[in-house]
Amino acid sequence: MAVIHWSLWSAQLDTKLPPGTPIIQLRLAGDKHKHYEGRVEVNYNGEWGTVCDDDFSIHAANVVCRELGYVEAVSWSPSSKYGKGEGRIWLDNVHCSGLERTLAQCESNGFGVSDCKHSEDVGVVCSQRRIPGFKFISTLTDNVESLNVQVEDVRIRAISSQRKRVPMTEGYLEVKDGGKWRQICDLEWTEMNSRVICGMYGFPGEKRYNTKVYNLLSKRRKKNYWGFGVNCTGNEASLHGCKLGHKVELRRNATCDKGLPVVVNCVPGRAFAPSHAQGFSKAYKVEQPLVRLRGGANIGEGRVEVLKNGEWGTVCDDSWNLKAATVVCRELGFGSAKEALAGGKLGQGMGPVHMNEVKCSGFEKSLTECYFNRDALGCSHEEDAAVRCNVPAMGFQNRLRLSGGRNPFEGRVEVLAEKNGSLVWGTVCSDSWGTIEATVVCRQLGLGFANNAFQETWYWPGDVSADDVVMSGVRCSGTEMTLAQCLHHGKHLDCPRGGGRFAAGVSCSETAPDLVLNAQVVEHTTYLEDRPMYILQCANEEHCLSSSAAAATSSSYRRLLRFSSQIHNNGLTDFRPRAAHHSWIWHECHRHYHSMEVFTHYDLLSLNGTKVAEGHKASFCLEDTQCEEGIEKRYECANFGQQGITVGCWDTYRHDIDCQWIDVTDVVPGDYIFQVVINPNFEVAESDYTNNVMKCRCRYDGHRIWMYNCYIGERPELTGYNIIECDGHSSCSKPFCLWMTTFRRGLNSQKINA
Repeated sequence: MAVIHWSLWSAQLDTKLPPGTPIIQLRLAGDKHKHYEGRVEVNYNGEWGTVCDDDFSIHAANVVCRELGYVEAVSWSPSSKYGKGEGRIWLDNVHCSGLERTLAQCESNGFGVSDCKHSEDVGVVCSQRRIPGFKFISTLTDNVESLNVQVEDVRIRAISSQRKRVPMTEGYLEVKDGGKWRQICDLEWTEMNSRVICGMYGFPGEKRYNTKVYNLLSKRRKKNYWGFGVNCTGNEASLHGCKLGHKVELRRNATCDKGLPVVVNCVPGRAFAPSHAQGFSKAYKVEQPLVRLRGGANIGEGRVEVLKNGEWGTVCDDSWNLKAATVVCRELGFGSAKEALAGGKLGQGMGPVHMNEVKCSGFEKSLTECYFNRDALGCSHEEDAAVRCNVPAMGFQNRLRLSGGRNPFEGRVEVLAEKNGSLVWGTVCSDSWGTIEATVVCRQLGLGFANNAFQETWYWPGDVSADDVVMSGVRCSGTEMTLAQCLHHGKHLDCPRGGGRFAAGVSCSETAPDLVLNAQVVEHTTYLEDRPMYILQCANEEHCLSSSAAAATSSSYRRLLRFSSQIHNNGLTDFRPRAAHHSWIWHECHRHYHSMEVFTHYDLLSLNGTKVAEGHKASFCLEDTQCEEGIEKRYECANFGQQGITVGCWDTYRHDIDCQWIDVTDVVPGDYIFQVVINPNFEVAESDYTNNVMKCRCRYDGHRIWMYNCYIGERPELTGYNIIECDGHSSCSKPFCLWMTTFRRGLNSQKINA
């Protein structure tokens, strides 16, 4: 049998290795979370094997990554992190300086000389950036199909009639190799190949294209083909995960004389489809979303949550990989997964962990169709799985910018708008500008979460030519992908204060807190207390009693619905009051400071959503009552201390402290909905507001109260209870109405986007 010789992936066309250097080929294999990481495998003398982790270093990892066409290594992992390989362990005790052009030049025990087991297989994580001008030079004679595709870049080049289309879904597929863009011959091209390419560009599916148009164009254009075919199975996350097809004989125009350059035509997800497009809504219509993303800073990323038995829960990261993540992404109308995240990287969820040890083929329509271990127990929310998906290039960042800030994450908001027939930059009116609007701006620019919303920006000198207001009356629900999708005045601007120093501004952050109430604690600690009015004077001064208390005598009693609340910070940043330490308000009666005037709303609602009783809790003491194991408390209210809730900690308001109640003195017996809303005015930015509401069913017979079926966010079978129409009800405060409007729109958006 002939020995197969493999060439090197190299950034240089004319560089030769020293005589006697063994010829090897590298690839990254195993259970990957990103396409640019994996177990290091070496092909030597026609046989694939692995590398032992003994003496391996970041210098060796750099050599591996550069040999594969990546700029550098980010890290390396011992002990078969990406699974155990098979075959021989080719290299052991590898010592590299980092300057070698191939791993074969590094010192080692010699090929095949090793005392290691496959439990010691080494893996690497490479930088996403490719080496400019990287080219694959091949001298091999056969069996090229065992190699992965390694090219500098990939693109879809639209024909002239399609170039203004957003998103751009159709065109010639081209790969960049050796600094030149080249087409691929379509003689071996399959739908599975197109599926992978569309997934890379943020599209969940592919479809046929008009061959007549491209046949005509092909005859007129000069062609420059790549030297290989492509063979994808269809479940790869990117082209780099596909194998090479047959080697193509390069003979100018005769290279693909019985075929044409490859053309792909992708189907966008529903959220990205042009409004006039036919059939997209049918293709991706979902009656009831079974999977959703939460806690992500940008479009197409978040913690994976699954609906089971009417309750949302998370997915454990055991065996979580790119295939499973890609199923989630495609199900939600995005492309393939860029990254499968583990270890609660995008925040920890609440409630049950519904799935563990998930195994997907990559072709399932929903994550719920994948196999998982129903008997596996012991997963905590520290192991919650998450995804980052490929999303279509919509050009959102080109129509919005931040100007005058000290860094790219802050500044005055400037919008590109049409004025007198031309596009000009202008400011946004700051009237009604708040955290929700700032959240949309940060998302549109890919800068993460909102940190603050500013209604004055005189300290950020923006472009003077962009001082004029071009957008006013902006009201967002928080689910929009762009500021232009929010409600606003359109061409009829109304901004009494004008732009300039009063223009809207934002500061963004890559991380944010996420407050979640423990529903079980509320359910288990609820009771009624009749309390005399003469010991409720301080609470009355802080508006913690119903309006009828103003006329009550000091000898009368108020009936109070008491309960404890335990508020967890499951985000990635500490929750801190927006007001600075020096501006907290001192309340003489209770002799304490309020860092947030309204921290929570407590409401009793009728079954049709009408408010029948209410209470509120000012944050007179935001502190770490308890923390998870290994996390230290950082905030304590004693001695005018710093207030906040650390990530992984919770603040407990006990049932026996003032204002931790709803005054139900005037409530008649019946069935009700008990509701708690945290951070109701959106005073502090969070990664997820949909879990800031808790609801319980409750029954009051005039003497006793029963609290049951408490849940966080929306419960699908009870979504009617989540919708409260504030219009026409003067008892609803404006912030409360805005919160419910946001929550309602959020529900609708989730159903659409899923």
